[in-house]
Amino acid sequence: MAEKGGVIVPESVLKKQKRSEEWALAKKQELAVVKEKNAANRKLIFNRAQQYAKEYTEQEKELIQLKREARLKGGFYVNPEAKLLFIIRIRGINAMHPRTKKILRLRQIFNVVFLKVNKAIVNMLHRVEPYVTYGYPNLKSVKELIYKRGYGKVNKQQIALTDNSVVEQVYQLFQM
Repeated sequence: MAEKGGVIVPESVLKKQKRSEEWALAKKQELAVVKEKNAANRKLIFNRAQQYAKEYTEQEKELIQLKREARLKGGFYVNPEAKLLFIIRIRGINAMHPRTKKILRLRQIFNVVFLKVNKAIVNMLHRVEPYVTYGYPNLKSVKELIYKRGYGKVNKQQIALTDNSVVEQVYQLFQM
């Protein structure tokens, strides 16, 4: 036992105080590292967003230019077909053929898949058309879908994708 200002303090209490001080210091250092990493990450994200915005404005300008050229030549410009489909199952399993159920991996109602547009996929879509709705994805619909129903598997557990931190942790595990 040690004396502290005339009061006898048990050795176990002193050890606990020392241990908690060490832990507090370690946590403070760890927090500083995380803060620094987040600041660098925020800069990277901001720069990437600026680059994307610049690319989008360039694409829009190019599209306007193509439309103007087509108008000057007396024709019209047709937008190219999208390369990706966004397919949602909207009906239940009543009176549904088992093979139709397996097509496109849409086993439950309101399941969603993203598929490339090709002849085989279009043929499959014609078979499941009464049970699904489909269209071309845009940024807003994909964002809403991921935040509402997006899950990732981490250590054989489903974890909701609420922000990028879950994805970053998984990529760090695989050194990506």
